[in-house]
Amino acid sequence: MAVNKKDVEYIASLAKLKFDENELSSITEDLNNILGYVEKLNELNTDNIEPLYYPIEYENVLREDIEIESLPTEKGLENAVDRTDEHFRVPKVINKEI
Repeated sequence: MAVNKKDVEYIASLAKLKFDENELSSITEDLNNILGYVEKLNELNTDNIEPLYYPIEYENVLREDIEIESLPTEKGLENAVDRTDEHFRVPKVINKEI
C-alpha cells in the first residue's frame, strides 16, 4: 500500500493543515517509508507468539517493606512553632458554619 500526494492532501485537509509542494513531497515520502516498514513487519511469522499486554514486562519494582524504628515524638516536635505534649498545633482551617 502506498500513498500519493492526493492522499496526503486529503489527510491534511481532515486535520486542517496546509502544506506547500515541497512539504507534500517530503510527507508523502515519509509516509511511504513508514508503510514500507510496516509491510516488512507483516512478513514476520508470529504464529507462536503470545500477544503482549505491555511492551515491557515488569516485575514488582517496589522495595521490600522493612519495619524500622520511627522518629521519637519529642525529636519530631522539637522544632515546632506551636505544639502540645504530643501534637503539632496549627490554626483552625475548618469553618463549622457551612
